[in-house]
Amino acid sequence: MTQDEETVDGTRQTANMVKVTQTTENHELPQTINTLHKGDYFGEKALISDDVRSANIMADENGVECLVIDRETFDQTVGTFDELQKYLQGYVATLDRDDKKRHARRSVSRHQSQPLSPDVLHLKEMVSEFPPSKPFDHLEVVATLGVGGFGRVELVKVRGEEVTFALKVIKKKHVVDNRQEEHIHSERKILAEARSPFVVKLYRTFKDDKFVYMLLEACLGGEIWSLLRDRGSFDEPTAKFCVGCVTEAFDYLHRKGVLYRDLKPENLMLDTEGYIKLVDFGFAKKIRCGQKTWTFCGTPEYVAPEIILNKGHNFSVDFWSLGILVFELLTGSPPFSGSDQMMTYTFILKGIEKMDFPKKVTKRPEDLIRKLCRRNPSERLGNLKNGIADIKKHRWFNGFNWEGLKDMTLQSPLKRELTGPTDHSYFDSYPPDEESPPDEQSGWDVDF
Repeated sequence: MTQDEETVDGTRQTANMVKVTQTTENHELPQTINTLHKGDYFGEKALISDDVRSANIMADENGVECLVIDRETFDQTVGTFDELQKYLQGYVATLDRDDKKRHARRSVSRHQSQPLSPDVLHLKEMVSEFPPSKPFDHLEVVATLGVGGFGRVELVKVRGEEVTFALKVIKKKHVVDNRQEEHIHSERKILAEARSPFVVKLYRTFKDDKFVYMLLEACLGGEIWSLLRDRGSFDEPTAKFCVGCVTEAFDYLHRKGVLYRDLKPENLMLDTEGYIKLVDFGFAKKIRCGQKTWTFCGTPEYVAPEIILNKGHNFSVDFWSLGILVFELLTGSPPFSGSDQMMTYTFILKGIEKMDFPKKVTKRPEDLIRKLCRRNPSERLGNLKNGIADIKKHRWFNGFNWEGLKDMTLQSPLKRELTGPTDHSYFDSYPPDEESPPDEQSGWDVDF
């Protein structure tokens, strides 16, 4: 492969023009059915089956070059098709985000923030008195904020107090069945240690025979995705504010050795002041400087090439996803999206270098996106010598008030009106959960 061309989809056409012809019943001579140009490919079926192609591929000009990958190399690089299918099925089950959920764009895990709330220390002191296995002795459910295969997120109110939280209710049996114990423990530990205004706060955990519970701050301004869905796209000042909040969150997390790995608009929540909180740390992981990890995780449209190719990854995947986020905020959809996950991964591996951007993305954000989404992780902005400072100093952020953002004195363009701590009007309505999961008493949750 050439330095700037990479694919797992078969032979890649890299120069001039190729004709695709096919013999049909109605014509004696083969008819041209397609024309391939630089960047196109053919023969991908040979990588996943023994089907014989019914069309002919003919160079239409001199100097045509084709880069070839055989099935053995393909299998060694990304696994056999059957292995990939099984892997992706497990991956989708783990995420509780199949294609329908991506198109419907409903998050399976929402954590919410505190309007008119007491300070954090007072809240922690208040909830520390609650029984470890009976949270509902002191909490009453106001509304459901989100549902998913793992369980639900409930807006709960302290009995007799005008104080609310988001209670993430996780089915223990589901965790064990999907072998997610390590991820739940990691999420709990990372959130318990996090001290950033751009990361959701965890106040307390509980457990009983059926569920483990995470008591989180309630971000009642709603999720960024629902706003993006309603508006279609964000203007540059709004997108810049969002990306600024995420950049500050990544700056904090990476300094703590935490890799996030699940950036997307659904995981960005708004507090009362319109500031963004990063939520859902199910795929976050602590790693040491210079260390790599190999877990295949993330939302398909946001995963970096090195995750797809199983080359091992580090903090640079968060910078890749930041570039994807900038694109989606400005246009309303991510740059790489196919009819299925395999097609999406194919587009990602083709790269953003030769992709034409829509006119609504102006030169400065386009330059930022391209630098964040370099195929080579060592060349990505944020992963260079000056680290995240390079992102903050990019031309797109000229004049942006980073100090005001960190101090939370900068006026948010996303602030929404709330009537009080039980106002859940920025969330969809969900029916009550009538089913009770079976008990799970293996003891994996002993630390909760």
